[in-house]
Amino acid sequence: MRQNNGSYRWRIVALLFFATTINYIDRQVIGILKPVIAEDLGWTEADYGYIVSAFQVAYAIGMVATGWFLDKVGTKVGYSIAIVVWSIAGIGHAFARSVFSFGLARFVLGIGESANFPACIKAVSEWFPKKDRALATGWFNSGASIGAIVGPMAVAGIATLLSWRWAFIITGALGFVWLVLWRLQYEAPQRHKKLLAEELRYIMSDNGSDETCSNGMRWGSLFRFKQTYAIIGARLVTDWVWWFFLFWTPDYLHKMFNLNLSESIIPLIIIYTVSSVGGIGGGLMASKFIAMGKSIGFARKKTILICALMVLPLSLISRVDSIWIAVMIIAFAAAAHQGWAANMYTTISDIYPKNAVGSMVGLSGVLGSVMSAFAAALVGWILQLTHSYEFIFMVASCTYMVAWLIFEIFLKKIEPLHQPLHQPLQN
Repeated sequence: MRQNNGSYRWRIVALLFFATTINYIDRQVIGILKPVIAEDLGWTEADYGYIVSAFQVAYAIGMVATGWFLDKVGTKVGYSIAIVVWSIAGIGHAFARSVFSFGLARFVLGIGESANFPACIKAVSEWFPKKDRALATGWFNSGASIGAIVGPMAVAGIATLLSWRWAFIITGALGFVWLVLWRLQYEAPQRHKKLLAEELRYIMSDNGSDETCSNGMRWGSLFRFKQTYAIIGARLVTDWVWWFFLFWTPDYLHKMFNLNLSESIIPLIIIYTVSSVGGIGGGLMASKFIAMGKSIGFARKKTILICALMVLPLSLISRVDSIWIAVMIIAFAAAAHQGWAANMYTTISDIYPKNAVGSMVGLSGVLGSVMSAFAAALVGWILQLTHSYEFIFMVASCTYMVAWLIFEIFLKKIEPLHQPLHQPLQN
């Protein structure tokens, strides 16, 4: 059966989008239900912070291991195993009774879910030429926001009709449905039996730039390049902010504006609907710059700067009395993060060869996840002591400008590596 040009690569993006949606529904359940579970099981703010930290620590460990694993066994097999692990862990939350057992379930969930973005970026690098990767990344990454939109409605409905434990069971089972579609549909383009030659040529149109660095690659060789440190540094200072939005926004709305579970649904839908537009918009903006004749480096850095500026109003949120103004400030900051993330992930595929993309995405997420684990415990501790979000939002508002400066100082050019990965670091 013949397919229209581009049909298969965008079908792959659709699969990645839905997997990312499920990924974020599964990780968001605990944040949505936090007030209910805390009341039922007697959690303190610090207890919740430690449970979130368990997820982040596992995510940090998994980002290294899963990135290497995906490069070793391939995208199809590696991603399949990952979603089985995180789906079982998601269901396992329903059987937890203590802070420790919740922490254990979150730890296993973090290991499985850590493969999502390395796998997605690796799949995009396999199926798209560089000029289209930011847009493809923006589309699949918007699944994070859609998951965060669908999550509150689904979780609140299930918890109200059944119980909070059933919310974990039903959402956790979604991954097994997706797994069937993935196993039926995904294959590397060179081995895809139904892919037209025309589409394959388009996918491989700039493959030569990847081949210059693909021989003799060793995982540890990534540390020999200054680009690696710039990317890691940028993610170190920004990654925790998105997790803060995800795990604490429902609690912020509950405490600051006295919203219950059902009343928080509309504000959360607004926040994550706007953020999903940001992910697609960030990818589209970079693609437009490139279409105007600008370099890839200009397109990425200019888009990243615009996103960083959009986060700055978070510093004013504590002075806002209107819930809807506060919601829009958070929404635009979350949208900016998604646009930032689309370009940050794509920058990796711009620089590194295809057979190192999974490892580099994993490696670059490690310190970001470590910082997120530390930040989760610290946020819980700060809230328990101060009962205020003011300082947390103030710090969050500045982080993206700091990361942009790291890029400006240490990543002068965004271009493919021009030396084999086994050679020493060069300036």
